[in-house]
Amino acid sequence: QVQLVESGGGLVQAGGSLKLSCAASGGIFAIYSMGWYRQAPGQQREMVATITNGGMTDYGSSVKGRFTISGDNANNTVFLEMNGLKPEDTAVYYCYTKFQGLWIYEKWGQGTQVTVSS
Repeated sequence: QVQLVESGGGLVQAGGSLKLSCAASGGIFAIYSMGWYRQAPGQQREMVATITNGGMTDYGSSVKGRFTISGDNANNTVFLEMNGLKPEDTAVYYCYTKFQGLWIYEKWGQGTQVTVSS
């Protein structure tokens, strides 16, 4: 059973920083990509940042230049360093992975709350 364990959320003042981490474990032969999505109350889930196993990254337009995604392939872990946080970054952040098991699967984490106060 594949598990995604997220950590690093919390409360921070505007302009501050947080670092999220997400570790994947379980029946994984290979990870194709990992990433972070977020969902604020009353809004649709949106892509924050993704990274492939080859290191290619993609960012949502609202976080470019402020957030950095990185990966540790050996440990199936992805990190999201968030700088210059704004109140509009407040949301539940979900870790995501696409991986090879018996078939190709997608998995979501349980989510971690990030709250930015003004």
